[in-house]
Amino acid sequence: MTDPFVRPDVAAFLGYLNNMPGPKMHELEPAAARQLYLATKGVAEVPQGELAVVRDLSIPGPAGAIPARLFDAADRHEAGPAVVFFHGGGFVIGDLDTHASFCAEAARVLDVPVIAIDYRLAPEHRWPAAPDDCEAAARWVATSPPELKRSVTGLVLMGDSAGGALTIVTAIALRDEPATVPVLVQAPIYPVVDRVEPYGSYDQFNAGYLLTRESMSWFEDAYAADLDHMRASPIRADLTGLPPCVIVTAGLDPLRDQGRRYAATLIEKGIPTIYREASGNIHGFINMRQAIPSGQGDVTGYLTAVRAMLAEQVADA
Repeated sequence: MTDPFVRPDVAAFLGYLNNMPGPKMHELEPAAARQLYLATKGVAEVPQGELAVVRDLSIPGPAGAIPARLFDAADRHEAGPAVVFFHGGGFVIGDLDTHASFCAEAARVLDVPVIAIDYRLAPEHRWPAAPDDCEAAARWVATSPPELKRSVTGLVLMGDSAGGALTIVTAIALRDEPATVPVLVQAPIYPVVDRVEPYGSYDQFNAGYLLTRESMSWFEDAYAADLDHMRASPIRADLTGLPPCVIVTAGLDPLRDQGRRYAATLIEKGIPTIYREASGNIHGFINMRQAIPSGQGDVTGYLTAVRAMLAEQVADA
């Protein structure tokens, strides 16, 4: 097998990352791993930037209030679609702060409100706590609650990695039992969609490319999902009738081939699908635009595709 293409800024960041002293994330307790993940934001990610609205929310959930945060480039009140965003982090780490810069960028480029969801994390709250919270949050946004100060006409479901899985699982749930307004677009970012079948990219990139075999096993053990269940491996569900999709993967990601398979399956089902691949980039690039400047182009290309797909769905509604 020939050596894969690695961008120069990606190679530099991986060299720095792989030579850092100290314990790896999978060697830490969850609370310490969460702090480490948040701390890397200052090194790896660009600042959040200015927005007209950044406001914390509280959403009624199946086990109590779900924290959330509204990002909006304009203090708007007219009717329109909204993004519901589910952060990544292996269902164990990540929160409203770790992904705030990306959510702000999405709000600016898409020119719609973005509501980020702080769903319950494992191992304190194991599967299916996360998909339960995400479905409840999406249904709440769909009702145009007074806290949003606008009428929501449709949803864009979006998330990265674990949040990409939650994006797809929530899209399936809202297809089977529709919410108050429809899901217009599903937009998973390097999602985990299959925890059972082997994939070539997993074997090729599970060491030295940020997301390792050991860290993935650590996440899986903490989440403790039923691996065969479609709420854990959504590619095992019947994908017929899902909303149009924009999906992006990373060329050096162990999860890359799962994303390719998901996009191909949607296309086979006749579902409008845009597939993008960040060649030479790694898992997690949406949160690393300072450490990996070329990743900004991948983020912009992805969000531009989401905006175009959303515009088509709004025009056809």
